[in-house]
Amino acid sequence: MTTVPWIELALFMSGMGLSALYGLTVSGHFPAEFRADALKGSAGAVVIWGTIVMTGAAAAVTLIVGWMVLPWYAVVIGGGAVLLAAPVLLRPFPDWFVNGRAGVLSFAIGATVTAIVMWAAA
Repeated sequence: MTTVPWIELALFMSGMGLSALYGLTVSGHFPAEFRADALKGSAGAVVIWGTIVMTGAAAAVTLIVGWMVLPWYAVVIGGGAVLLAAPVLLRPFPDWFVNGRAGVLSFAIGATVTAIVMWAAA
């Protein structure tokens, strides 16, 4: 029986959770008519599409590193738990945060930093 490396599991779950929170946050900005005024111009499009690419890469790195360092059952259970919990975790955030640039940027940067830390720790 193998033991689960708890720090790597916590990083994996944090990265997946931040990516899921980002996905829920950014999905509220599509179609473009529903975007807040701060995200409607060309600068808003750069923020949205840039963070989509950044968070997608961070989620991929988190999944790959997690698969390499964690047992498969920890990846499935830990990743599934945070994906299921993401809508509940997003509820306490105020609307101005979720519907503006702050939520999109915060969750994208958090997921990216977590992926970098996880990659460096592996």
